[in-house]
Amino acid sequence: MQPPTRQHPDPLGCTAAEYVTASVESRSVGQGAARAAYRRFHREGVAPAGDPPGIHPIGRREIEGETIKFTLTLPGDLETESVLIPMRRRDGSVTRTLCVSSQIGCAMGCRFCETARMGLLRNLGTSDIVAQWHAATHQVGHRPKNIVFMGMGEPTDNLDAVIPAIRVLADHDGPAVAASNISVSTVGNPNGIRRLGDLAAEPGFHRLNLAVSLNAPNDSIRAEIMPVDRAWPMDDLMDAMLGWPGRPKSAICVEYVLIPGVNDGLEHCDEVCEYLRPLRCSLNVIPYNPRRDSPWPAPSEPSVRRFTDRAIENGQFTKRRGTKGRDVMAACGQLGNPEIRRRRRVTTGDLIPVTVRADRKAGEGIQAYPPA
Repeated sequence: MQPPTRQHPDPLGCTAAEYVTASVESRSVGQGAARAAYRRFHREGVAPAGDPPGIHPIGRREIEGETIKFTLTLPGDLETESVLIPMRRRDGSVTRTLCVSSQIGCAMGCRFCETARMGLLRNLGTSDIVAQWHAATHQVGHRPKNIVFMGMGEPTDNLDAVIPAIRVLADHDGPAVAASNISVSTVGNPNGIRRLGDLAAEPGFHRLNLAVSLNAPNDSIRAEIMPVDRAWPMDDLMDAMLGWPGRPKSAICVEYVLIPGVNDGLEHCDEVCEYLRPLRCSLNVIPYNPRRDSPWPAPSEPSVRRFTDRAIENGQFTKRRGTKGRDVMAACGQLGNPEIRRRRRVTTGDLIPVTVRADRKAGEGIQAYPPA
């Protein structure tokens, strides 16, 4: 069923300039009043007059330490999953990073990830993405300093919503999250990286961060755990990364999920470092967080240290990503509701209904969090 036509703009789905223009054109309010209403909504959570913003109710909250996973309930009994991650600074203060979803489920098929087992159920709209920031700030009660597009879904598979969402999140009259504090993670879609690069080339977005899930030393291993490699091999991926705006000063985050017996050998590390040699980047080693019914265990701490130390010996700037939220399925690669996954057909509003295999075995485009 189509949603009713709005008479007023949704402040979750547009920038301040777009909101003001639409408000004036509808003759609902003047420019100054419209901008003030937009600012008050994002900063104080006060809804403007007219059609209610597209705020979704919080469904579940799960807490492990200071890490909070929460869901938003969408029409059709679907849900987004988001994670607030505490980042403790050297002075003892705590900032928070919000991991947002760009889709419900994912079509990328990465075998190590929980979300991909859902298949792709629905793309999220711009307002659905920004609503996750609004819920974290005004319902959960923690205003995030950083935003990472590393939750459910592959952001480059939904750039028509993701790019406008970044514009809203960075709007000075809105959430006002600096572009330098926004990161987009991709499984390695070269065309998607180039399109994101067009945004990063614009004034005000030069410091937008790119993270790329590599997870393998060569195409043979990568294609086994990430089927997208068959369409987007590593040579094509490197070409796209080398073309990212801001190089050579701007460093790309290269994510590497360390899976025991698959990609964790010292020879694998040497091969990865050789591949990355032309690129100014940070290698982010992420200990694998087992999905449900995983064929692999989590790596041992000594094996993680061996891999990380070897990369550093190779001259590669390397970090070991901290694990947070594993016990509540909130860690890297663990997002996804198994009850929703069991449905065979889901109506997606204005999208075409999507048929999802209930026995799908593959995993998804990686969700990874920034280093502790």
